[in-house]
Amino acid sequence: MRYQLAIFDLDGTILDTLQDLHLCVNYALQKNHLPERTLSEIRQFVGNGIRKLIERSVPADLPEKIDPVYEDFTSYYPQHYADHTMPYAQIPEVIQTIRNAGLLTAVVSNKADYAIQSLCETYFPGLFDSVAGEKTGIPRKPAPDSVLSVLTALQCSPDQAVYIGDSEIDIQTAKNAGLSCISVTWGFRSEAFLKEHHAGILISTPAELIPLLCK
Repeated sequence: MRYQLAIFDLDGTILDTLQDLHLCVNYALQKNHLPERTLSEIRQFVGNGIRKLIERSVPADLPEKIDPVYEDFTSYYPQHYADHTMPYAQIPEVIQTIRNAGLLTAVVSNKADYAIQSLCETYFPGLFDSVAGEKTGIPRKPAPDSVLSVLTALQCSPDQAVYIGDSEIDIQTAKNAGLSCISVTWGFRSEAFLKEHHAGILISTPAELIPLLCK
């Protein structure tokens, strides 16, 4: 077996969270009398944590609006982050198959830690050995800190683990942590975009993970 641990990104990789992010951003923008963003725009803005999502969503000529929009988003999102969120088709079954083959599994995400803990418990009960989200004082991806912490907790070396994600941030995170990377094309970035950002292995369906990981 090539790997002992598969680490997954969350948004755009195992869960389709885009509609809830879109609705919650637009709620906060609307509350501050700012123009709403399209679903396509939010798709491109996500990946670097909540603060960066809000900075990108607020008009560039109104930086003074970032803090109030951020505050309105963070007060609203905890009650609405799972209104429309669902796992991508095949994902729970594929993760179970990977575990049945003897691999450990984990999630490392820039999403707020309270959200990913709850989402993983709701949609993937018992399927992950470690779950790590954004926490105060810990650098966000593409910094390797959270990934390295998971490796330490699960007693795996970087060469025994693979990172699976849907964005350029995930590619860089894997590189910074010394992990192999598998990029998925069903998430928030296009195949062409991922190739431009030096994706190595690309897959278009979750089932393709099984022969790659369960050797």
